Amino acid sequence: MNTILASITLILILIALVLELARDLMMYQQNSYRPERYRRWLGESGDTTKIWRLAGIVILFISLSTLSHPVVALILVAIYAAFGINCLAKAKKKYKKPLVWTARARRIYAGELIVAAIVITVCYLLFGIGGIPSAALGTLALAALGCFCASHIILLAGATLLLPVDKAINRRYLNDARRRLRAMPDLRIIGITGSYGKTSTKHYLHRILSEKFETLMTPGSFNTTLGVVRTVREYLKPYHEVFIVEMGAKQLGDIKEICDLVQPTVGIVTAVGPQHLETFKSIENVQATKFELVDSLPADGVAVINEDFDMIAGRPVTNCRCLRYGVDNNKADYRAVDVRYTSRGTTFTIEGPEGYRLPLSTRLMGECNVSDLLAAAVAARQLGVPDSAIATAVAAIEPVEHRLSVKKTASGITILDDAYNSNPVGSRMALEVLGAMEGGQRIVITPGMIELGSEQHSLNRAFGEVIGRHADIAVIVGQYNREAILEGIAEAGRLAADNIITADTFAQAQTIVNTRAKAGDIILYENDLPDTFK
Repeated sequence: MNTILASITLILILIALVLELARDLMMYQQNSYRPERYRRWLGESGDTTKIWRLAGIVILFISLSTLSHPVVALILVAIYAAFGINCLAKAKKKYKKPLVWTARARRIYAGELIVAAIVITVCYLLFGIGGIPSAALGTLALAALGCFCASHIILLAGATLLLPVDKAINRRYLNDARRRLRAMPDLRIIGITGSYGKTSTKHYLHRILSEKFETLMTPGSFNTTLGVVRTVREYLKPYHEVFIVEMGAKQLGDIKEICDLVQPTVGIVTAVGPQHLETFKSIENVQATKFELVDSLPADGVAVINEDFDMIAGRPVTNCRCLRYGVDNNKADYRAVDVRYTSRGTTFTIEGPEGYRLPLSTRLMGECNVSDLLAAAVAARQLGVPDSAIATAVAAIEPVEHRLSVKKTASGITILDDAYNSNPVGSRMALEVLGAMEGGQRIVITPGMIELGSEQHSLNRAFGEVIGRHADIAVIVGQYNREAILEGIAEAGRLAADNIITADTFAQAQTIVNTRAKAGDIILYENDLPDTFK
């Protein structure tokens, strides 16, 4: 009987361990495989002190106690393991960014399993040999439970174990990407960076340039050095004439590293704002990092930068030609003027040097999209794309998914989807679009903004004030920014108490809105926190 119970317990806890190590790997992946970011997330999320993990530690100590009967200990561990498997299986279905089984992820997971196997084997050799079979199996189960409770340590140990392997592989891939780029000396390379707006600008520029050139852009969120390396190795072909590289950054030096690889001749800086301040620490560091792109451009290159941001407008550029753009900004070289929103989209006119004018019409909404289209059009002109082709492309551009895209449901409700990575400027513009739209109730669903460092509370409070001015119903999701946003809404003093709603999850928020929304209403989804935040 004891042997059967011990065997069942061991199997259950091993299954729970395998699932938990995969969940830890998913969070490690969401933190860019960076140990320091993962450890910071552990501290902020409280994952190491979750009740189910502490319960496992208590059960482990009870099971090791001489006061505990072996059968009782095995039953406790088996029940806990079954509970853990059930909870983990359910939780996995709710993740917004599930684990992507890349080659690197598979290697780290193998490293985790190796470390766990070593720990379990050592425990067995020390305490499980020479006894009864059930006791030996029980020792294995308890060792596996210890690994389960300390899975974060197992993950970091496995990742550390593989660091030399990963560095060698990355170095080989990096050298191969350099070789491929050197083999295409006529390839025009455009870098795009910014605290926000870079992904939309990348898509818009790709659509415009495709009117004249064979154009490649980095797909999805491939905006790190290794993402660019992968794009070069897997997608870049000899017939490509232009390569648009989105450049993301979380710390000083990130943009320079990408520039050293691709050596762009055109650089676009869309924004410098309080994004990722938890890693940058200051807005000055954000500015310095974004301008690593501009500083890397050759003397015959051209920088296209957004004059609407103070941290850009005050930054001189002396190493290459610089064109500044802005929306209704008289200090800019290129300006978007006469911006008008209709039910079909937006119209505006680009004004530039020597009386230049280009009227444009787009299905996109919001000043942020106008700004990004302006940047793309200015850059395209530098590559010789004619105005007629720019106008044709802009009119045909589809909204980028989750970036203030508009759709209408069968029940007559208009959805403004701005769920991707909210920021102070973009969120304000999205709410202004919501406020300008005519129809029924204007409803906003949001968890607020993240990664704003010491300004997290103040910027989300200001965000709440804008919500209070432009929305009729506000649904605040989660605990992370709730207090700050509610303070801001109260400051605006416009919304009635029963129109300010809190929800713990997006699913709960959606259920609430479904009971209140009707035909003619407009719903704005503003941001969607990743799994690394509450």
